[in-house]
Amino acid sequence: MTYEAEVQFKFDATYTHSYSGGFGSTIGDDDFIPEEHYLITAPAADLNAKQYFKLFEKFMLCVGMCPQSIRSGAMSLVFNDYTNEEEQRKVCNEYELTMDEDLEKKYQDFKERDAQWAKINAQYEKNFGSEPKIKGDWEQMTDEEREHQWEKSYWQIYRRFQRFAKYTDEQLEVMTDMYDQSKIEGVA
Repeated sequence: MTYEAEVQFKFDATYTHSYSGGFGSTIGDDDFIPEEHYLITAPAADLNAKQYFKLFEKFMLCVGMCPQSIRSGAMSLVFNDYTNEEEQRKVCNEYELTMDEDLEKKYQDFKERDAQWAKINAQYEKNFGSEPKIKGDWEQMTDEEREHQWEKSYWQIYRRFQRFAKYTDEQLEVMTDMYDQSKIEGVA
């Protein structure tokens, strides 16, 4: 057994100009089409609710509704005095919306998180002396600061290389061992 179904949205309009004053046309006549017919059809056997709304949205656009009015009308189906608050909350959860009644609680949660973050930051600064370096620090610099930082780093590495370039790898190894040994003896 097969099941076939079709949904149709039909719109018919005619515009009849009332000629008065003996002139052929008046201002605004060019804005109207004398006759309009729209027929939107779709197979209805497997459409879900969202697809029906999409189809109806296209129909409403065809008959001249603006997108904002269409969205407002769709939202009024959920957010009105006749819809159960529990059902409204389900929609809010699905689309990550906050109801007016919940704004105060959400604000308090944000304040609490901000206070926790400030406390953690204060402890970090107390223990380590500065803010943690984050990946975004480089992006927060201006181009001039970035250029200066890059140039400063380059010259530090260059000077370090110049100081140690005359030594062989073995000599550098001995020097680092001696440095490490002196650190250990200085601590002990």
